[in-house]
Amino acid sequence: MVNSLSRDLSGTLADMKPVAAPVDVRVHRRYNPEAITAYNIVPGLIGTILTMTMVLMTGLAMTRERERGTFENLLSTPALPIEVMTGKIVPYIMIGLIQVSLIIGCALALFEVPMQGSALLLYFVVLIFIAANLTLGITFSSIARNQLQAMQMTFFFFLPSILLSGFMFPFRGMPEWAQWLGSLLPLTHFLLLVRGIMLKGNTFVDLVPQIWPILLFMLVVIAIGLRTFRSTLD
Repeated sequence: MVNSLSRDLSGTLADMKPVAAPVDVRVHRRYNPEAITAYNIVPGLIGTILTMTMVLMTGLAMTRERERGTFENLLSTPALPIEVMTGKIVPYIMIGLIQVSLIIGCALALFEVPMQGSALLLYFVVLIFIAANLTLGITFSSIARNQLQAMQMTFFFFLPSILLSGFMFPFRGMPEWAQWLGSLLPLTHFLLLVRGIMLKGNTFVDLVPQIWPILLFMLVVIAIGLRTFRSTLD
């Protein structure tokens, strides 16, 4: 039967014989050619850990004071809402920078993740990302009436960020609606920033397309937080 098929392909079915492809496509990875998983996962952990800790800690800030009865003292001061939010955000910025330093240290020492770009530029984009998450946490705390609601809002934001940002699944492999939702999240853009700096050595010009969406997200969240900030207790 095999001989018959071979004879047919060489006779009346000769046009169906397999032919060599005109082009031999061979994909070579320019960055991380050895496909080491740690090079992709460890830099992404910077964004996921910051998202979880920064939003959660600040999300409980003002709701805790409201439950303890100390929020009245803030309302009796002439401080503006933006001043109150700034005072709540600044201490956590230092906590975030310490976390990032520990993660980067472990990435370089334990996992041997390369650092192709500028460390100063990396800390600059980290600072922007921390500010965006802190403003979101403060906005959650200004909307929530208690700590439980603030925590639920935090996880409602954190889980989509993990699933739709490209940290767990390839971003371009997701459906278009998921990519559209993921593009609204700051973690999606931060992952491109931190991986671009550490693995590719990107410069500031290369990072601008991913920096401005995070800044826009932060401005929108600040506007919502100021609008929902309660000037009186219910």
